[in-house]
Amino acid sequence: MAPILELRGITKRFPGVLANDHIDLKLNQGEILALLGENGAGKTTLMNILYGLYAPDEGEIIIKGKPVQVKSPTDAIRAGVGMVHQHFMLIPVFSVTENVMLGEEYTRAGGILDTTRAANKVKEISNQFKLNIDPYALIEDLPVGLQQRVEIIKLLFRNAEILIMDEPSAVLTPQEVEELFKIMHNLIAQGKSIIFITHKLREVMECADRILVIRSGKVVGEAVPSSANPKKLAAMMVGRPVELNVQKETAKPGKPVLSVENLTILAKNKKVEVDDISFDVKAGEILGVAGVQGNGQTELVRCLTGLMKAESGKISILGKETTHSDSREITELGVAHVPEDRQKDGLVLQSPIQDNLVLNTYYQKPFAKGIVLQKDAIVKNAKNLVSAFDIRTTGPGVPVSGLSGGNQQKVIVAREFSRPIKLLIASQPTRGLDVGSIEYIHRRLIEKRDAGCAILLVSTELDEVMQLADRIAVMYNGKILTIVDADLVTKEELGLLMAGITAKISAKKRKARKVREIVT
Repeated sequence: MAPILELRGITKRFPGVLANDHIDLKLNQGEILALLGENGAGKTTLMNILYGLYAPDEGEIIIKGKPVQVKSPTDAIRAGVGMVHQHFMLIPVFSVTENVMLGEEYTRAGGILDTTRAANKVKEISNQFKLNIDPYALIEDLPVGLQQRVEIIKLLFRNAEILIMDEPSAVLTPQEVEELFKIMHNLIAQGKSIIFITHKLREVMECADRILVIRSGKVVGEAVPSSANPKKLAAMMVGRPVELNVQKETAKPGKPVLSVENLTILAKNKKVEVDDISFDVKAGEILGVAGVQGNGQTELVRCLTGLMKAESGKISILGKETTHSDSREITELGVAHVPEDRQKDGLVLQSPIQDNLVLNTYYQKPFAKGIVLQKDAIVKNAKNLVSAFDIRTTGPGVPVSGLSGGNQQKVIVAREFSRPIKLLIASQPTRGLDVGSIEYIHRRLIEKRDAGCAILLVSTELDEVMQLADRIAVMYNGKILTIVDADLVTKEELGLLMAGITAKISAKKRKARKVREIVT
């Protein structure tokens, strides 16, 4: 049976970069093809060509055995190709139906919008593919996982047969990822075909039928999960052996750097998001915060970093009360912040990389002399960090919006890690990063800890928390249920606590494991 899709010799050049180098790809009907590669490998560029966002310099696209010209997303949709982008293309104040029918409006006589008919179609699609979406719900009221389902419905509404999913799990909780995989397999069962762009080895092994590995714009290998293993795939991705284990010595904690006492935080609607919690983080240790996203972690981090106000309680950093301090005051105490939402809280997207790398130090020497910015120093700093943190770009003057999601994350990490800091508050620091970059960030976190930095690590990746943290705080429904030594708790016990089930944690010390396997 002929493939439903073929890409032959696809080549794309940008100034100074060969993004795709004569790539061949085949997708069979009813197949999940994982497109695996490190950040900046050319995966998204290739799919943007298929979706009509870029024009190839060479090569051809064949759908159902016939060459097609895809010069725009409209051409792609007409050919049966749809794309769910990493960052969703939804209007928050519109309903599900309004978002879905935008550009494909149903009308009655006289050109009047027929939202009822469109809503019925949305409901039909939702039921058919078990997406469980209310056609009349407002996008702004939906969690991220359901917003992603709306993006899928948009494609199915337009009769897409080939679905491109670009890093679909990057913003999802572990539970949402599992639901996404169920949805993907249900789509396949009903005749759809999926290209799944990712760098997460665990997801590839669990979800894909076939794996195509891209490195530096070229196809470097193909595999099937049954005959592959994470280490070989990781080495294929980055071109070298990758250490998938975190190695660390026993922590030697000092005095508390961050102290939180009876902290309560309210949302705008006066809902209690963080409920009377207390904890501290000591110099030379990593306190991990485990919990399903949406249990107060986001609000906690925003409050600690001056982005949100506390209702009551006290926050102290290095003995100085910061409960009502702003972000600059907190930063100047030696606090670094890797935010959960890199685009909203971590970057100025239209500004160049070099400016984003000095967002919190631009007014200090050597980047400023009085009120005059020192461009040479800013550019030099950027070149050094681009090299040190392997930020894939043609130059430091490129707008950060032009980088892949993973490379945007590297810009933030480079900026925050390169300063002399006493406290690092890291929320999802490896989100969107490939295995090579995760290895690097994990190593740098341990180095910061060993140098005496206090680290608060918030992550939805339970394996990551268990490997890196010295102590683990479990958050549920805005409360800290317990804080435990990382060596005295199992993954199963933590999972129960994260679900709000108080597990009986053995007081008997288990043999501390200095190395735990993590499959990213």
